[in-house]
Amino acid sequence: MTRGLAAALAFAARRHSVVTTGELHACGVGPAAISRLVAAGLLRRRHRSVYVVGPSEPPHARAMAALLACGPHAALSHHAAAALWEIRRAPNPAIDIIHPGSARAHTGLRTHRMSLDGQDVGVRLGMRVTTPARTLLDLASVLDARHLARAVEEARVLRLVGLRDLHDVIGRAGIRPGVPALRRSLAALEDAPSLTRSEAERRLLELVRAARLDAPLTNVRVGRHEVDLLWRNQRLIAEVDGYRFHASRSAFERDRRRDGELLALGYRVLRVTWRELTEAPEAVIANLARALATRAA
Repeated sequence: MTRGLAAALAFAARRHSVVTTGELHACGVGPAAISRLVAAGLLRRRHRSVYVVGPSEPPHARAMAALLACGPHAALSHHAAAALWEIRRAPNPAIDIIHPGSARAHTGLRTHRMSLDGQDVGVRLGMRVTTPARTLLDLASVLDARHLARAVEEARVLRLVGLRDLHDVIGRAGIRPGVPALRRSLAALEDAPSLTRSEAERRLLELVRAARLDAPLTNVRVGRHEVDLLWRNQRLIAEVDGYRFHASRSAFERDRRRDGELLALGYRVLRVTWRELTEAPEAVIANLARALATRAA
């Protein structure tokens, strides 16, 4: 391996295995060497003058390549930004890019020509991307109300946005597609009831009694954990997420570790959220009845 190629590989390794022609030249890898590397499969052309290094493609290589192809003022947006922030998965392979000026057309990219307020741009994993609040505003112009509400809730669960952030991005947006939809989603969020954990447990117990299901034990220990509702014979636990949102991403992950430990002890865990209790109680009790019947059979 030449010294120039080694330098280029080291550079690309710090940036999702993506490198530009100019950067290869700066490392001493000329046009003829680039052609040989492409023929050998060590460089794969993603866009004009943009290459992925190596035979495999890291998870964020396509997004990084898209940004490099569109220039230093571009930012990931819409579905691509939502996927990067882990708010929701991108529904198709196209990469969304916001660019303030005219940008060359690239295969696999969906370019949105508009200017961005500096407050609406951030950096994640070394890539320019619209902030979570601005990402939700952009999604509001392309998602239906149900999917938008889910995206907003996920961003809140992950502690990426607060109510003030959403109000601020709406206030700065002026007349823009997505503003009415995000405003409606925000209003619904603020009007929704917020159950305490004890209130949520009480409501679930009332549903159980009304449906004449077997009465559970409440607030008992299983292993090293105290669980909300326990049907010991059916080896079933119901855990109530009584707060409107998880306190943090770490709390969300802690709950999943807890569920895994209970599963290892031979218990199934059914989680019930405040939204399900308030908006779909019939579905909650139907799921619970099926779970109890399945184990009892």
